[in-house]
Amino acid sequence: MKIWRGFRRLGKRLRWPIRSAGLNFALAYGLVFIISAGVFLSFIWWNTTGQLDRQVEAAVQVDAHDLAQRWVHGGPAALALAIQDRLDQNVEDDELYLLVGPDGRKYAGNLPGWPVVITQMDEFYELSIRRDGFRTQAKMHAFPLSEGFRLIVGRDVRGRQVVRHVLTDTLIWAWVMVSLLAAGGTLAIRRIFRQVVRSIARTTSAVAQGDLSRRIPLTGNETDLVAQTVNTMLERINRLMDGVRQVSNAIAHDLRTPIARARARLEDASLTATSEDELRAAIDRAVLDLDHVTSIFEALLRIAQLEAGAQRAAFTVLDIPSLLEGLSELYEASMEDAGLKLDFRIGVLAPVNGDPHLLQQAVANLLDNAIKFAPENTTITLSAVMQKGRVAVSVSDQGPGMSELDMARASERFFRAETARNTPGAGLGLSLVQAVVQLHGGTMELSDGKPGLRVTLLLPALQNAKTLPA
Repeated sequence: MKIWRGFRRLGKRLRWPIRSAGLNFALAYGLVFIISAGVFLSFIWWNTTGQLDRQVEAAVQVDAHDLAQRWVHGGPAALALAIQDRLDQNVEDDELYLLVGPDGRKYAGNLPGWPVVITQMDEFYELSIRRDGFRTQAKMHAFPLSEGFRLIVGRDVRGRQVVRHVLTDTLIWAWVMVSLLAAGGTLAIRRIFRQVVRSIARTTSAVAQGDLSRRIPLTGNETDLVAQTVNTMLERINRLMDGVRQVSNAIAHDLRTPIARARARLEDASLTATSEDELRAAIDRAVLDLDHVTSIFEALLRIAQLEAGAQRAAFTVLDIPSLLEGLSELYEASMEDAGLKLDFRIGVLAPVNGDPHLLQQAVANLLDNAIKFAPENTTITLSAVMQKGRVAVSVSDQGPGMSELDMARASERFFRAETARNTPGAGLGLSLVQAVVQLHGGTMELSDGKPGLRVTLLLPALQNAKTLPA
């Protein structure tokens, strides 16, 4: 435990002092780049020098094998003659030979004597020797012969040493240049990082001060992914704020009338009522107005709960045909009383995952709207078909319909088209339907029924589920 605590205290003392995220990121990039370059250049140096060593060793082995054949066929005299021939023909003057007898006497070769460090016959030696009055580096291998003779075959590797030094200097300078490039890249990365952070900071600061129209500019590189994500978030915040303002204005406008009417009726009854029955009638009318206000608030609360996704606990596998059949039976009588006809069409459908009560309420809202706006002696159609892997539930009427602009705003809270200004309602029906459909992962589409309006609810069908017959 004491050792562990000591390491923790040491780690705290050596903690990285730089607090700039951009600088840390840039330094990490530069460090990785420099280390990678160092490892790569080291591998080149090691592989190149190793290849030179392997070439020397291979040449020595081949030469020694050929000289051993000469020894077998001609003995010391033939081997000495072969060594002298090789030395005479060696233009580069890099071949080294030494043939000694059992007593250590030199028979042939250009080495002055047997090096004392060469004691093994199964390995290469690299050592410094003196030749022609100067010292040089040599790589040699000793081979035992019969009758006590010994042979050394080697190469002067002075040229290889020069190549190694040149290669080393070249790779060091290359690593220095790569490090300078890494430093430049580090500064560039830091600059890009700071530009992105500053751009986000300027935009978010402007948004914090109330300017919701500001967006992060796109630069055409990988940082646009962050910019687009933040811009999408700001777009949604802007839409939500607009929705809050619109809802606030709509509440103030739509609730002022019933509240003012209830107050006026109660005040009028208080001043002019001459009997208990007149006072009770005024109170009942005021209660109806206040009930309308309460229903609006309940609808708003219901929409908020649905948009928050708080109603998924009751989700189950739904049989859409049986749900729609129940609604058609329920509404058929009320439509007949209103002089309307219900056309119920249903195809082969796959089940969906959802809340039966919410979906029933959504379709019921659409049927109520259709009854409200459909002219007498017309037909309201309730249909359901499969459409690109989704269950499409449609309700269409032959009423006045909506313009394209009205259809684009139909799901907004408290929005009412011009054709619906004189009809009862608060403009929350389609908003509630939209919230229900979104909770189920679907979409609501409005289209021109020519005549009338067609509202289609597209609900995702369960994957790998069998379709259910009508």
